Amino acid sequence: MDNFDAAAATRLDDRAVVRMAGDDVRGFLQGLVTNDVMAVAPDRPVWAGLLSPQGKALFDFILWDGGDGAILIDCEAAEAPALTQRLTLYRLRRAITLTPAPTGVHWSREPIPGAAADPRLAALGYRWLGPAAGDSASDEWRRHRLALGVAEGAGELGRGETLWLEANARELNGVSFAKGCYVGQENTARMHHRAKVNRRLVVAPIAAEGPRTRCRYPDLGLMIELRRVDDLGDAHIPAWLAAALATDRAEEQAMGNPAPAA
Repeated sequence: MDNFDAAAATRLDDRAVVRMAGDDVRGFLQGLVTNDVMAVAPDRPVWAGLLSPQGKALFDFILWDGGDGAILIDCEAAEAPALTQRLTLYRLRRAITLTPAPTGVHWSREPIPGAAADPRLAALGYRWLGPAAGDSASDEWRRHRLALGVAEGAGELGRGETLWLEANARELNGVSFAKGCYVGQENTARMHHRAKVNRRLVVAPIAAEGPRTRCRYPDLGLMIELRRVDDLGDAHIPAWLAAALATDRAEEQAMGNPAPAA
C-alpha cells in the first residue's frame, strides 16, 4: 500500500516482514500453522501461530497475501531469524524461499484507505504493509493493544510456555478447528472440544514478578500473566474475554466437567 502519509506516526518498527514464495506455499503452511492459510486474501490477513508438538506457542504472526502465490509473514522483528530458521527446517526439499521483505508494517486506530481490519479484534484498529517510512507508532500500539487485553509476541506469550488456547487464540480468531492437521493440533483440538481452558493469558496491574508472569511494563504499570480462570484476581477482563469465560463455564456445566483444581 503506497497511499499513506509518510510523515504520520503509523510504522510498527518492532515488526518485520518475511516473504515466502515458491512451490505451493499455502499448502506448506496449511500443515504447519494454526489457522486456515487458504482464507488469506488481499484484503483479509489472518492471525496464526506456529506451535510446539505439545500445542504451546513458539511464534505468532499475521499472514498476508503476497501476490503470485507468495505469503508475507508480519512478525516480530526480533523473532524473524528464528522463525525463518524453524520454517526452513520444515521446508526440507521443497522449492520454497524465505527472504526478508523491504516492507514496513503500519497501524492506525482509524480506517485508512487500503488497510485491513486487524484479524484478531476489530477494536484493535487497522494494519497495512507499505514502505518502511514514517515515525514509530509502536509505543502507542502497545498501549492500545494492552488496554484491550490482547497479548502478542514471544515475550508476552512465552517461548514454548503457553498453550495456544490459553493465549486466547480461539476468541481472537487465531485457530481453525476445521482445516485439518497442523503442528500441535491434537492438544489444541482436545482442549477446545472438552471446554477445558483452565488458564488464560491476561493483562493486570503491575506487581511483583511471580512464576506465572510473562512480561512486565513498568512504564505502563501493567504486566502479562498466565492465571487460572478461577483465580483471575485483579486482571483486566475486557468484554470479549468476559463473554468467552461465561461461555466456557456454561459449556463445562453442560458437559458435567468438574471445576478446575486449585
